[in-house]
Formats: sequence, C-alpha cells, structure tokens
Amino acid sequence: MPVEEKWKANMEKVAFMKRFPGLATAWEQVPGKTIEAALPLPSKPGAAVLVFSDRSFAVVPPLAPEPWELTEGLGAARRLLEPAHQDAFAEYDRLVRQDKEALRLARLDKILGAIQNNLEHIPELKDRLRRLVDGWKSGE
Repeated sequence: MPVEEKWKANMEKVAFMKRFPGLATAWEQVPGKTIEAALPLPSKPGAAVLVFSDRSFAVVPPLAPEPWELTEGLGAARRLLEPAHQDAFAEYDRLVRQDKEALRLARLDKILGAIQNNLEHIPELKDRLRRLVDGWKSGE
C-alpha cells in the first residue's frame, strides 16, 4: 500500500472515530448522564473512557487538575458542593485568607528590603520617602 493511501486510510479512520455514535466531545453533552463505567486507558495512566448508562461515552484525560483549575472549579461549583462540604469550604476559606495575608506580608517585606538595599546607592531615596510620608500626613 503506497504511503498516500495509508495516510488517506488513517484520516478516514480518525474522521469516523471523531463522529462515532454516542461520543461526547463537550461537557455540555453529559449533564444528567450516569457513569456506568470508568475504564482506564492502558497507554495513559489516569486517562479513561467514561461509559454512560445510555451507552454514550467520553474519553477523558487524567484527573490531575492544576491548582488554578481547582480554584476555578471550587468557585464554579461552590453553590452545589458547599451544602455537602461546609467544613471543607470553611477550611478552604480560612486557607485563602491566610494565603492572601502571607502574600501581603511578603510584598511588604520585599518593598522594605528594596528600600533598605538601595538607601546607600540612591542617596535621595530617604528624602523622597520623607516627602511621600509627609504628603500622606498632610492629606495630599
């Protein structure tokens, strides 16, 4: 079989697989469906084919969300999840506040460190800082 025919045959196969009956290709197609089986893909640990009770299916990547994805996911699903996980959301909220405060203090330390490290190299820095603080005191 010539190479061109091999590529054509592969493209036809792939095109058919992408329109295979019952294949869900968007999450909007699965609400209300019940997962009957989650079968691992041998070649990709963590990935699976989800088979729904109506015999539709979806192939999904490994469930290893990045922290930013978890943040968005918890925010998006909070109203549905919080009634069942109130303690977990309370702890999550505490940790979010703790993280924000740690970030605020780290920024403060970084600013103060930059000022201290540059005082001897930029003699006018002290005067500029004094004027800045005096401006705050006088309401400017």
